[in-house]
Amino acid sequence: MAEKIATREAYGKALAALSEQYPELVCFDADLAGATMTKFFKAACPERFFDMGIAECDMVGVAAGLSACGKIPFVHSFATFASRRCFDQIAISVCYAGLNVKIVGSDPGVGAELNGGTHMALEDMGIMRTLPGMTVFEPTDSVQLRKALPAIVEHEGPVYIRLFRRQAENVFDDGYEFDLGKADLLRDGSDVTLIASGVCVANALQAAETLAQEGVSARVLNIHTIKPIDADAVIKAASETGALVTAENHNVIGGLGSAVAEVLAEQRPTPLERVGVKDHFGQVGKAPYLMGVFGITAADIAKAARKAIARK
Repeated sequence: MAEKIATREAYGKALAALSEQYPELVCFDADLAGATMTKFFKAACPERFFDMGIAECDMVGVAAGLSACGKIPFVHSFATFASRRCFDQIAISVCYAGLNVKIVGSDPGVGAELNGGTHMALEDMGIMRTLPGMTVFEPTDSVQLRKALPAIVEHEGPVYIRLFRRQAENVFDDGYEFDLGKADLLRDGSDVTLIASGVCVANALQAAETLAQEGVSARVLNIHTIKPIDADAVIKAASETGALVTAENHNVIGGLGSAVAEVLAEQRPTPLERVGVKDHFGQVGKAPYLMGVFGITAADIAKAARKAIARK
């Protein structure tokens, strides 16, 4: 099993390491180099690091300009500011212009913890999914993030990375092979499929263990690329298990649950239960406490699975 390390630290070190391989990489931060760990990139190549201050809209505009000149900019801020605050600049200067800018939103959902509701991004995936050409990626742990970064650098076009700040439970080991846009089958099963992203993947695996003790066979899929979603994996799971549950550290509107529901509605209508924040703002608290408040624990996922199965 891989070493446990805070996701943001793994990210910062991995991005800095890639700077040598990709001289066109440039890094932008909104006065949060310590929080996002872009300080490692700054130490490795300070001439390619730009602290734009608390001016996210300007940061995206400058990054778009450098992308037009052949650079590969990575821009960083808290997920609320990297999505809501500079949405128009991302839409027009990046996506409409077809530019190759990577946007990293830190501390999404319960990851904002004591910063509270104003800093708790529960709608960022939904916002980014609406933009033509935007790829939306949420890593499960530090291993997956490290494996994904080279593919994201190589990918031509805008990408939104949803970066959980704290240490996440390890799901993958160092032998894991990442494929952008393709779901990971973590556990097979025949009665229900638990589809999860980000920090909810570990909860889904725990829920599958609980269900197994009740004689329920639960498949677990990690859908790390919310857009474009792996529709084939969703349809296959719906066809073979006949009931699905989605689990996400996000509003149930607009994120993973909505993406899966769209696939099912158009191609394979199947009972679906969505686990996530039920259309309200965040609040102050530590992540485990907030998961309980918002109903995104392993127990909540198992409860939703029983309900989905009963609807077959």
